[in-house]
Amino acid sequence: MAGNDFDLTQLTESQQEALGTYTSVTNQEPSAAIPLLERSQWNVQIAIAKFFDGEAPDPVEEARASLASSPAPPSQSSRQENLMNGFSRSTRPHNQPHLDPAPRIVPQPENQNVYRPPFILALLLSPFNVLLRLLSGSYRLFTYLFPFLPRLLSSLSGSRAQPRRFKDTSGRRLLNPRDAAARFARDFEEEYGHHDLKFFENGYAQAYDLAKKELKFLLVVLLSPEHDDTSTFIRSTLLSPEVTSCINDPQNKIILWAGSVQDSEAYQVSTALNCSKFPFAAIVAQTPRDSSTAMSTIARISGLVPPSAFVSKLQTAISQHSAALERARTSRNEQQATRSLREEQNTAYERSLAQDRERARQRREAEEARSRAEREEKEKAAAAEQEARNREQWRLWRAATILPEPVGSGDHITRVSIRMVSGERVVRKFEAQADLESLYAFVECHDILQNGGPQSMVAKPDNYNFTYRFRLVSPMPRVVYDHAESDTIGNKIGRSGNLLVEPINDESED
Repeated sequence: MAGNDFDLTQLTESQQEALGTYTSVTNQEPSAAIPLLERSQWNVQIAIAKFFDGEAPDPVEEARASLASSPAPPSQSSRQENLMNGFSRSTRPHNQPHLDPAPRIVPQPENQNVYRPPFILALLLSPFNVLLRLLSGSYRLFTYLFPFLPRLLSSLSGSRAQPRRFKDTSGRRLLNPRDAAARFARDFEEEYGHHDLKFFENGYAQAYDLAKKELKFLLVVLLSPEHDDTSTFIRSTLLSPEVTSCINDPQNKIILWAGSVQDSEAYQVSTALNCSKFPFAAIVAQTPRDSSTAMSTIARISGLVPPSAFVSKLQTAISQHSAALERARTSRNEQQATRSLREEQNTAYERSLAQDRERARQRREAEEARSRAEREEKEKAAAAEQEARNREQWRLWRAATILPEPVGSGDHITRVSIRMVSGERVVRKFEAQADLESLYAFVECHDILQNGGPQSMVAKPDNYNFTYRFRLVSPMPRVVYDHAESDTIGNKIGRSGNLLVEPINDESED
């Protein structure tokens, strides 16, 4: 996987997980992330630290490379020649000067650096620790009872004490990087008045990360209030119009971070940037020719310098590294555009896939609804056909069980005139003791009886409840005779009566 095209399927599951974690934090392309992870033995924390802090050269790899590229032992004459020449020629090309790496500094206040001795040593020193606490408590009590004695002793010993270079900053309250930066900007404006400089309003680590992310130049200015040249440097150089305009020029892409070495963070930054003289300024930028994540100190400005020299050094450093940063910025923009295009394509694909799934779901639901409707229609038709067969079988059975018309006349005979739905009038005699259902059955089976009745004996359908679809009523006065009533024809109608057959509609059933 040394080429530009990396096959992610060749990575193991743990390596793919490490690659995903690394790229989610650093937002780096896999083609540049995999070599760094390989050099870090696929340790995500080490790779992330190398990305943000800069990758230092590997001594093992350098030793291997030197052994592989070392020529054969020189002859005696060549050794003498080298000794005579005094090794005057340098192995580094003149067009690539050596640049010191600029580490990422996370401030650690001194009050948090607590040394914890080993357990055995702490056990041996515990009696002395108890004695020291007793003496310290006694001294506090003594100074509380006699408050004038410490001031008297300090005044007597002050004449013999040597002056210190830096004043005691133990009373300076330790703040987090953002608050320390705000305090420095506030003290700077109170001391030197209103100015046009735009200090970065956060810690050095945040300014470092921003310069690395946006490929800008980080101008670090470190001041020591105890130094004699600090006030002159600020008033005549840093706040001069030409320096201010150069720093604020958007084309230079400069992030300005400044701090006082009396603060813990600025002091640690001065140590990391090898500050040897105040006032001090350094330009930190990414150096793509070293590695894709290296941040180096490309220029240093120490001591009191005139504004023209300060601007000249700034512009020289910026012009020497602007082309490389511009190429890296263009490459990063292309990678970001490619990544955005890929994300848009993935989003469009997911949206199209969701639409296809929705259409497939709608088609499936429509097909299921159509199948369900067809099944219900078939079931309904089958039920109607079965109902018609059962009804016809019941009518045949009931027509066979109707008693013949009685002959003669008398109180046991009831003569009924029935007007059918077709308008036909039928007159028939019934036994007065017969129930009303017999009258309904005669009307229902009248057409079968007219055709001579059933030709053979038909059994009654099983589990079938027959329903009459008409009612018998007396017109004047209107009286409905219900077949469900347990009464006889003679008691309800008398010796004779006129009845009408009214069909029953499901919608207008009374």
